[in-house]
Amino acid sequence: MKTLILYYSQAVGNTERIANMLQEKLFADMEKIDTVIPYTGTYQEISNQGHDEVNRGYKPSIKPINSNIDMYEKIVIATPTWWYTMAPAIRTLLTNINLKGKDVVLVQTHAGWPGHCLEDMEKLCEGSNIISKKDIQFDSDGGDKLITKMKEINDWIDEIQ
Repeated sequence: MKTLILYYSQAVGNTERIANMLQEKLFADMEKIDTVIPYTGTYQEISNQGHDEVNRGYKPSIKPINSNIDMYEKIVIATPTWWYTMAPAIRTLLTNINLKGKDVVLVQTHAGWPGHCLEDMEKLCEGSNIISKKDIQFDSDGGDKLITKMKEINDWIDEIQ
């Protein structure tokens, strides 16, 4: 089964780290989602901007994806958690691509407050077959220390192969 990983990662790159793990074990194609206008400023400034965008349901413009979604049976969507939900760039992605009939895996990274991210993502995947949802925790200090055990992550990846 041909698999594509689409991910957005900001700050310390925890979501990118998980996407790389998935790519290695699933032998999947992978593409990073980027906003047309990058987030700039201090961590606090970006956090404040993200909070405002989440509250408004804002969907920033994203750079076009190069992958042809129709070529894949399984799509993995990975996002950091921004204020208890998906990053705005992933909201844009999910409202702009057609996942009908696709097997979809939803992944969120977070610092201890997963919120309703996976449920919000699932709502935007209308007509798809959600085969797995996974939250992966990193430390709550904004760092890159993985809290979720590697064995749990590896077992989960084995299940979705």
